Amino acid sequence: MKNKDKRIARLKEQVPHISAIEVNAKLADGGVVLDVRDADEVSQGSPHNAVRVGRSYLELNIENHITDFDAPVYVMCAGGLRSLFAADSLQQLGYKKVYSIIGGFNQWKNDGLSFEVPQTLTADARERYARHILMPNVGEAGQLKLLNAKVLCIGAGGLGSPIALYLAAAGVGTIGIVDDDVVDKSNLQRQILHNENTLGIPKVESARQTLEALNSSIKINTYQQRINASNVEELLKDYDIVVDGSDNIPTRYLVNDTCVKYKIPNVHGAIFRFEGQVTVFWPGDESSNGPCYRCLFPEPAQDEALSCAAAGVLGVLPGIIGVLQAIEVVKLIIGIGRPLIGRMLYYDALDASFRELKMKHHPKCKVCGH
Repeated sequence: MKNKDKRIARLKEQVPHISAIEVNAKLADGGVVLDVRDADEVSQGSPHNAVRVGRSYLELNIENHITDFDAPVYVMCAGGLRSLFAADSLQQLGYKKVYSIIGGFNQWKNDGLSFEVPQTLTADARERYARHILMPNVGEAGQLKLLNAKVLCIGAGGLGSPIALYLAAAGVGTIGIVDDDVVDKSNLQRQILHNENTLGIPKVESARQTLEALNSSIKINTYQQRINASNVEELLKDYDIVVDGSDNIPTRYLVNDTCVKYKIPNVHGAIFRFEGQVTVFWPGDESSNGPCYRCLFPEPAQDEALSCAAAGVLGVLPGIIGVLQAIEVVKLIIGIGRPLIGRMLYYDALDASFRELKMKHHPKCKVCGH
C-alpha cells in the first residue's frame, strides 16, 4: 500500500463515521455540520445552517466559528475523504466529538435531505476583498454582510466624502447619498468626492461618478434634495444604517427623530475648525440602551452652530472624522467590536488628542424616552 492509502486506512479506524441520515436526525439535539469543501463546491448547495470553512484554512479559522469543544461536530466534504483529514485535525486541536459524514454532500443529496444554495462571493469579489476575507473577524461571511447592507449617507460634503469612499471601497452593496447642493471650488479643499471637472454639477452626481469609478459592482442611489419633514421618512426607512454628515442643526434633529422611530442606527459626526466628534445614536438597540441626539440636546439652541462656510474648517479634519464614522458603520454591519454607543469620541487636531465622553440615555427624552 502507498503511504497515502495507509494513512487513509488508519484514519478510517481512528475517526468515528456517521451517515447523513443519522446526522440529520441528531442535529435537533445539538451539534453542527462543518462543511469543509471549497467555495465553488459550496455554491452548488450545502446543508442548512452549516458552518462553512474551507479545508485550506480550517486549522487557522475553526476556533472563530466553533467555540464549544464538547459539542458534536459532523464534518462533511464532497465524498467522505477530505472530511477524514479534517476530522483528524479537529481532534488534534481538542474537539472531543468529531465525526466524518459517510459519502459527504453527495450522499446527503442522494438521501433526499434538505439543503440550501448559500450566497457566495464571486471570483472578482474574492480578489477585490481578499484582505477582508483573510481577517478572522470578517471573512467571507462578513464580506457578504457588507455586500447585502444598505447605508444612507446624509451629505456629500466634507464628512460624506471619506464616508462614502471607504464604504464603497469596503464593498457596502447599496449606498444612498442625499445632498441638494452643487460642487463649488471652495469645496475642493476638503470634499474629496469631487474634483475640478465636476464643478457646477450636483454633488450627488459627482459623488456617483467617483464611487462607480472606484467600485462598479455596488449600487449608488442619489437623492438631489434637502431633507425636510415631508421627505425624511421616505428617504430613511428602507436603509439599515444612516450616517449623518450634515452641517446644519435642523437636519440633525430630523435624522435623529426618524432613526429613533424606525430603530435605525445613526452614526453621527460633526466638525468645527480643528475639532471633531463621532458617536453612534441607537436607542433601539436594547442591549446598550444608548442615547439619541435629543438626549444630549433636547431642543435646538437659540443660536445655531456655525457651519463650515461661516466658521471655517481644517481641510484634513473631515477625513479623520469621516473615516471614523465609516469604521463604525462597518463594525455595525458585520457585528464586530464595540460600537460608539453611549460614548462620544472627541478629537482635537491642534493637540493631536482623543478623548472619550460618556453619554447616557435620558428616560424622559421626548423622542426615545419611556
